[in-house]
Amino acid sequence: MKTRHSLLLCTLVAGVAACNKPASQAPQQEQAAAGSAVVKIGTANPLTGPFAHWGRDADNGVKLAVQEANAEKLTLDGKPVTFEVVSEDDQADPKVATQVAQRMVDAKVAGIVGHLTSGAAIPASRIYADAGIPMISGSVTSPSFTQQGYHNTYRLIANDLQQGQALAKYAVDKLGAKRVAVIDDRTTYGQGLADDFAKSAEQAGAKVVKREFTTNTATDFMAVLTSIKGEKPDLLFYGGMDAQAGPMVKQMAKLGLKAAFMGADGVNTPEFAKLGGDNAEGSYASSAGAPKEKLPGYGEFSQKYKQQFQADIQAYAPYTYDAAKVLIAAMKRAGSAEPAKYLPEIAKTDYQGVTGPVKFDSKGDIQQATVSLYQLKQGKWVGL
Repeated sequence: MKTRHSLLLCTLVAGVAACNKPASQAPQQEQAAAGSAVVKIGTANPLTGPFAHWGRDADNGVKLAVQEANAEKLTLDGKPVTFEVVSEDDQADPKVATQVAQRMVDAKVAGIVGHLTSGAAIPASRIYADAGIPMISGSVTSPSFTQQGYHNTYRLIANDLQQGQALAKYAVDKLGAKRVAVIDDRTTYGQGLADDFAKSAEQAGAKVVKREFTTNTATDFMAVLTSIKGEKPDLLFYGGMDAQAGPMVKQMAKLGLKAAFMGADGVNTPEFAKLGGDNAEGSYASSAGAPKEKLPGYGEFSQKYKQQFQADIQAYAPYTYDAAKVLIAAMKRAGSAEPAKYLPEIAKTDYQGVTGPVKFDSKGDIQQATVSLYQLKQGKWVGL
């Protein structure tokens, strides 16, 4: 989904109503034990609208981590504590995200996991920084997310510059793409990713023959694709999410546009395969992390996740799970849930999570960031 160490939209009536709801405790959380202090961990994601499947996935990762933390019966600041998840729907909308961030501050959350998308996380991060509340994202990929100079902002995955470079290199060196068309959805995530891909592709020797854009709510791409078809590209790269990419590959087939289709982590989901159907077969995408099968704790985590939520992991639940674990581990080392006391401990993180080792650089970016490439085969994303 980029400020130190990008996606998407407030259209549904239900979503608008959610904007006005106060921060709420996740329903799965147990009641605080008598005499224990309550430590609130906030998480903000799109829980309504076209990206709700992403948001629920990320939200669930946090809930599972907190459930396990409560089983430890921790003591902080000399008192037994019960952790509560405060979940909010930011609708992947920058304006809503800032409102959500202020409500989180007012609710006195001790830390934030999120926001899911770059477009929401970047404006929200300023509010958390002003309040001194630690913020760790398991999904934000815009480089600018950790380039703002905030000392409370961290991420657990690779950024879009790294994804764009890896995708472009594969497109040119392995697929032999010489003529490339690029479309983005005008979000912070999509446009930034498309810029990085286009620049890297040209540096690798390809020519960007057409650069177009759409929106992250569009469903009709025929005009844009028709203008691209005349340029006879070998490959079409889309900077955006699965909700648009699925219909896009169907319309490419309808037009007879035979270019290979490539996206990034916003496309690498089961939902894209579902939406694109047979026309999605053979598409390429990246993941801003190691392949799932190589994540050290993925197998066990996946089983726990499915048992708890009766659903398969979409994308970022393992990373939001680790993000919540990192927050809580920093509190344990500091012996306190007060942000001012445990924030310095986050920079010292040396944590073995289900997604792998977690250490941060001076900007708050994950060290040793990994980008994985995939192709969709028989409806499943297969590592390359």
